[in-house]
Amino acid sequence: MRILVRMVLLAAVVGGSCLEVQGLSAAQARTTLALDSPSTVDEKNARDNEQAPPTASKLDEMIDRIFKREHVEVAAFDPYAPIIETYIQKVRFDQVLGTVPKSDYYFLGQADFRGRLKIHSMTANSRKGSLMWSFEPAGFLQMIYIDRGEFDRAHYKFEYVKREFLGEVRCIAFDVSPLPKARGARFIGRIWVEDQDYTIVHFSGTYSPSIHFSLKHFEDEYYLHFSSWRINVKSGLWLPSYIYSQELHKPTFFGNPSYKSFTHLWGYKLKPGSREEELNRLLVESPSPIKDEAAQHDRSPLEAQREWRHVAENNVLELLERIGLLAPQGQVDKLLNTIVNNLEVTNSFDEQIDLKCRVLLTSTLEMFSIGNTLVLSRGLIDAVPNEETLAALIAHAMADAMLPKPNQDQYGFSDILRLSPTEVLKRLSFEEGKIESAQNNEKAMELLKKSPYASNLGNAGLFLKQLSSQAKALKQLISPQLGNEIYFASQLLQAAPALAPDNKSQIAALPLGARLKIDPWSAGVSLMKSKPMTLLSGRDKMPFAVTPLVPYLTRYVEVTAAPAGPKTTVALNH
Repeated sequence: MRILVRMVLLAAVVGGSCLEVQGLSAAQARTTLALDSPSTVDEKNARDNEQAPPTASKLDEMIDRIFKREHVEVAAFDPYAPIIETYIQKVRFDQVLGTVPKSDYYFLGQADFRGRLKIHSMTANSRKGSLMWSFEPAGFLQMIYIDRGEFDRAHYKFEYVKREFLGEVRCIAFDVSPLPKARGARFIGRIWVEDQDYTIVHFSGTYSPSIHFSLKHFEDEYYLHFSSWRINVKSGLWLPSYIYSQELHKPTFFGNPSYKSFTHLWGYKLKPGSREEELNRLLVESPSPIKDEAAQHDRSPLEAQREWRHVAENNVLELLERIGLLAPQGQVDKLLNTIVNNLEVTNSFDEQIDLKCRVLLTSTLEMFSIGNTLVLSRGLIDAVPNEETLAALIAHAMADAMLPKPNQDQYGFSDILRLSPTEVLKRLSFEEGKIESAQNNEKAMELLKKSPYASNLGNAGLFLKQLSSQAKALKQLISPQLGNEIYFASQLLQAAPALAPDNKSQIAALPLGARLKIDPWSAGVSLMKSKPMTLLSGRDKMPFAVTPLVPYLTRYVEVTAAPAGPKTTVALNH
């Protein structure tokens, strides 16, 4: 099995802990039932029967079905090649703020489930760490499996725990341990199994033994604790979507890392051949003849140039969406476009200027423009605490979009963009120069001063101050993959109040993952539907921090086709 951290010297074993919830005592239960009505007693008895441990024969049947179902699930992963992103923050303890980042690491690639687990890296460096240890990207991919090859009765024992709802999905929880004679690294932890097909939808634990010391190779295999989730993307198919991992302990002589990390997988639908499916779609012929645009007018040189740039823009957007780096157009784009419209209207933009927003799916904080499209990363949108800060960032991107970029015109030739997913980040760049950044900032400030956001720009400056104060610890997070770093506009910084980390009413930035969630199947993004929480202290603010994500599980519902309308003439694409 693959490892997550490879060390050159023996490290200390990291222990775990568990929380046990106790129920009412027998006497308390008798007293409670005595006060209930007969109907309430019947309901309680039904719930008690549901929570009662299954009989030995039923338990054996469940376990057999779980083993069988897991083998089917693991085999079902093989045809897919989703994008996998892992972001790691090494952390330290702060007396005021609790756990805070002190350095970070970032991996982005394409998962390969066939044969030995692999990640085809999209970035230049795929292994990072120190002289004493390094993080292995494929180790985080391993966390989508309990045991890839030998999850069976010969290697594992089960202990029933309880029934529990995860979101809307009713599950049965078991504690799983390797049998004493089972050799090799084995999963030890808890699994949650949905109660219809007995698919494992969530598991949390580690691999044991946690350390194996080899004198021959003079290195350790050090396994980490993790929490792994699967999402029901199609009928009968649950695919890995999210993993949270952490190890928090006192520093040791050997430098074992204390860290928090998340791993996202998305774009399962975007497998090779998906584009060819479009060739078989039915097209409805227009009831009226299409007008010949060439007969209306010829293109002026400027119009032809802009049309060519539009072709280049579309070519880039189609490529990024096809390989799973750009989210399909959706509701989040519309919300961002509302801010664009507010800035355009108050600055009397020409109606021919049609700026729009799209979401880059990476967690790194970046933005760029291509043609009339403003691209903001998911991580940036996640961390922005308010609309005026988002408006300040969008205004900078708008200024960038209005500046013609001759170097992007070459993308009008589609053959230039025939790139594999692993080539795109290494071959494409939409970064603006330092001179252009300063010019764009001046233009952005002009847009903002006339906008509805003019009176609250101090909040945007507060976000930049927070980011600047953590920039040294978040070098990977603020390093763009395709576009531009966040520009620290001096006018906004000067307008901001002083940072007050222990002031729970001052929210300068949000934790990562606070706003958007990814559909692992389609790579679409949507807004989180979370309830507001009261902050108890400055430690609850966690700006730019990695935190656990607890998906709200639902079952896939097949969308039925709309009733057929009147008979229509159709034509196939060729």
